Amino acid sequence: MFFLSDMLNKKLNLPKPGEALPGRDTPIATAVRHFVNKRPLKGPYPEGLETALFGLGCFWGAERMFWQMEGVWITAAGYSGGLTPNPTYQETCTGLTGHAEVVLVVFDPKIVSYADLLKAFWENHDPTQGMRQGNDVGTTYRSAIYTFSDAQYDAAIASRDAYEASLRGKGLGKITTEIAPASVFYFAEEDHQQYLAKNPHGYCALKGTGVACAVPQPAGTGA
Repeated sequence: MFFLSDMLNKKLNLPKPGEALPGRDTPIATAVRHFVNKRPLKGPYPEGLETALFGLGCFWGAERMFWQMEGVWITAAGYSGGLTPNPTYQETCTGLTGHAEVVLVVFDPKIVSYADLLKAFWENHDPTQGMRQGNDVGTTYRSAIYTFSDAQYDAAIASRDAYEASLRGKGLGKITTEIAPASVFYFAEEDHQQYLAKNPHGYCALKGTGVACAVPQPAGTGA
């Protein structure tokens, strides 16, 4: 009984540096091309595109949501926000790498804005659940936004505050989403890339709260 409770505790608490798994020096193998649009998964990406990084529970359904959005050039499932270098899926599931399952989104800002991506992010999961998303329990399923610029960070914070007010108006709790500058993104194994395109009837836990998100517009833009 002690063993089971100890393992659950590790899954619900981020590891400290001395507790994290060691990982490895070389990247794990992944796909060369996106299964849906056939573009190079790791690039090079066309000039003028921007990058975003989101965690909203299991990355299978989250990735499909983003690749279906107009203006998104490429998506990739992976791991970020933790300590273990080049982790495997099995390692992240232990909770001992510190990583969240995330989706890398490379997008054309002339077609889809970062605010549009934030709106999709907030509306398609429950950001009040802490270290879980639905029945998926553990640090790897936490809600997270990892940003690549001050503008992205400021937009993420503003959208969080606005959405939290909307959630509270519906009787829901405080947002627990981690918002921080992006660290290293590690591509997940090939099996996990575009998983639901390969397995259309596969597991997808993506589910929002039903509360709409009105994302604040950056200063200097129209309504």
